[in-house]
Amino acid sequence: MAVTNHPLASAAAAEMLAAGGNAIDATVAALFTLTVVEPMMVGFFGGGVALIRLADGRQVVLDGLSTAPAAARPDMYRPVADTWPDYMETEGRANKRGATSVAVPGTLKAWCEALARHGTLPLEAVLEPAIRHASRGFRVTAYLAACIAETAPDLALDPGMAAMFLPGGAPLPEGSWLTMPDYAETLRRIADEGPDAVYGGALGARIVEHLRAQGSCIALADLAAYRTETRRPVRGTYRGVELIGPPPPCSGGVHVIQMLNLMEGFDLRASGFGRAETLHLVLEALKIAAADRRAATADPAFVDVLVERLVSKGYAALRRPEIDPARSGDFVSRVLTNESANTTHVTIADRHGNIVTSTQTINSLFGARIMVPGTGIIPNNYMYLFDPHPGHALSLQPGKRITSGISAMIGYREGAPWFAVGLPGAHRIPAAVFQFVMNLVDHGMSVQEAVEAPRVFTHGPDAEVERGVPQAVHDALAARGHPVTPVDHVAGGMGAILFEGRRMTGASCWRADGVPMGLGGGLARRGTSFWPDPRRGQATKGM
Repeated sequence: MAVTNHPLASAAAAEMLAAGGNAIDATVAALFTLTVVEPMMVGFFGGGVALIRLADGRQVVLDGLSTAPAAARPDMYRPVADTWPDYMETEGRANKRGATSVAVPGTLKAWCEALARHGTLPLEAVLEPAIRHASRGFRVTAYLAACIAETAPDLALDPGMAAMFLPGGAPLPEGSWLTMPDYAETLRRIADEGPDAVYGGALGARIVEHLRAQGSCIALADLAAYRTETRRPVRGTYRGVELIGPPPPCSGGVHVIQMLNLMEGFDLRASGFGRAETLHLVLEALKIAAADRRAATADPAFVDVLVERLVSKGYAALRRPEIDPARSGDFVSRVLTNESANTTHVTIADRHGNIVTSTQTINSLFGARIMVPGTGIIPNNYMYLFDPHPGHALSLQPGKRITSGISAMIGYREGAPWFAVGLPGAHRIPAAVFQFVMNLVDHGMSVQEAVEAPRVFTHGPDAEVERGVPQAVHDALAARGHPVTPVDHVAGGMGAILFEGRRMTGASCWRADGVPMGLGGGLARRGTSFWPDPRRGQATKGM
């Protein structure tokens, strides 16, 4: 079963599985294909994390998040405000757009390492679908067309981006045929040379030369020195369901478990899905987790993240009494005594028991909104995730990994995998996965209902409530003191797989171009061949 945020990426994954590959092969093929067909969300010059459950039961997190260049300084940007909503903004948008916003990428190295360690197919095989779609072209979906139109003013500032996405000065409309010949050649080069082409090789030197000419402090030595991290998943339980997710510098695994611990003290089944009583509790838990995230969740190589305390039942018991069932509250972190919503996700499982749930991104829509000439490469703008104010947990430091809300999770029931889930959406990701788990466990939803159900989100200020929630509930939340802001959607397209014995059900939601694809049946039973009917042959001969 493969669930990705584009039908051609799901097809690429299915192609690898049909060719005898495993879930890791399928994941890497899907991700490379997404760099072509979902270029606003993901690229191999970005960052991401994969939670992998191997067929033998081992569980690993492969961290390919981006890092700050060695020449980066805590005060290298000039903030325009010390308060929200412009706290993360800097003069000239230097940390958000253009070469000065590009961090050292980890995706290409992480994808290739996952393939080498746990896959079965060669790199050139998993790259073939991406190369095919880049060179032959594909149809622009309404989703991609909307993203191009939304970012057109910035895309117009870069010659390569303008030529590809704004031909003749107008954004590509839905149904356009888009080809990427330069990018196809880049992918062929990677198929031939492997990731070293970028991490210290000639292609990497070409990229760095262009970025530095535009003001970046990235050096070729940064690419050559980049290393992925293999981490242990963070663990917790919710009403008997075991949960594993990515640890810091990802905040999602920690805070989803923290919020679910808070909810264990309430009877959500009795209060009901989508009712004001339930959503009020959800919003209060989100605010508590947000306060702790800002204070204490960052790169563990630079910040002491108290993971065990955050995910403990005892810490939840300490915080739970602060929640007033009748009124919205303000919370501060007690654990110590701007991330973009534009990402992609794949959830893939094979018949052997390998499961991958992986979130990857170039951060903002179209990353830094520039293209490296002659390569088709759209780099990340991950420098926007570092606090431009020195002296804080998320402040910029040389070599520091960015902090992400990635919440790729696997749930177990009675020791066996029950679900795998993930989605894009930046700091809204944990909120969506938190609600997904409650949808399954407390509200008894099917997996399709659980991924599509209306969501809410807050990190302290506005309470975002999807328009799919009835207006009466909006009004009831406002009466409890929540500053309700109706929104079209919270976070992005979720992809999930539900496991029931040897049966798998894939689900994706309306918030992206997601499509589940499954392979059933199988090859001929061993020992079976095809031969003429001997009786018919004898009868024919007798005639």
